[in-house]
Amino acid sequence: MNFQVTGLALDKMKLDSPHSFLDSEEVEEAEDQQLLEPEAWRTYMERRNVLREFLTTDLSPQLLKRHHARMQLLKKCSYYIEILPKHLALGDQNPLVLPNTMFQLIDPWKFQRMKKVGTAQTKIQLLLLGDLLEQLDNGRAALDALLEAPDPRPFLAGWGLVEQQLADLSVVMDNFLAMMVPGHLHVKHRLVSDIGATKIPHIRLMLSTKMPVMFDRKESVAHQDWVSLRWFVTSQPAAPEQYELRFKLLEPRTQQECTQCGIVPVAACTFDVHNLLPNRTYKFTIKRAESYTLVYEPWRDSLTLQTTPGPPEGPAPSRLGKSSLPLTTPSER
Repeated sequence: MNFQVTGLALDKMKLDSPHSFLDSEEVEEAEDQQLLEPEAWRTYMERRNVLREFLTTDLSPQLLKRHHARMQLLKKCSYYIEILPKHLALGDQNPLVLPNTMFQLIDPWKFQRMKKVGTAQTKIQLLLLGDLLEQLDNGRAALDALLEAPDPRPFLAGWGLVEQQLADLSVVMDNFLAMMVPGHLHVKHRLVSDIGATKIPHIRLMLSTKMPVMFDRKESVAHQDWVSLRWFVTSQPAAPEQYELRFKLLEPRTQQECTQCGIVPVAACTFDVHNLLPNRTYKFTIKRAESYTLVYEPWRDSLTLQTTPGPPEGPAPSRLGKSSLPLTTPSER
């Protein structure tokens, strides 16, 4: 019995050819190499590797993705003024003045003005962070396109500009990372009024960040006429804080149902809301309680839950034989 294999042309294939099993990338590389002299080709490959290394380490897609996630988190944070003493006066034997004590020394009107400055500075900082992150995204896209360009000659000719781009993007990344952490609040005027003391404490103002408060969507559950709510602080260990919980009935049908709303102060991370209507939708929001040092809070988490339906309503129980009799008044008898 003879078997014949046709169509494969195995007898004509040159298995010893170096290009027999090259993948498409190697074929393209071989074609590109024909455009350059050997020395220029070596220079091109060295510089290409430098660019590839930068895009996979200093400006990788995974790194940019993490920065975008961090940026979204910062947009949900709460920002506060933190008052800290700079140092003790020379020869002063008194203990360090605590921030709570220092509030008594600060002019309230000047402090309110500084809160407005803190609000503006925080907004500007978030805008600048967004702009820097956009520069990093656009810079990576431009360099990635240059790396994938089919002709190596423009790459070599414009290497000076590429080096400048790499340096500029490194500076942008450094600025972005430095600005991620709130810093000093710029103070132009003295906040402590003349208290007649020989030593006026030196203070410094800082912008501090608190991570957003978010509902636990797995543990927050609606029942027939009440809900059990749970929340937590993102990326922070639990600490005693005061919260403000708001709730309201969506789409009330009567004037009485419009009263199904409220604001509840809570000193824990859990709360049960009772006396709700069955089979209705409620909206809940959670945030930290108002603080004297709060300067900016652009976001608060909200959660919508629907209570479960009540028991089915059947016909009202009645006495046998009397349900069909019409009601009469004494005057009709």
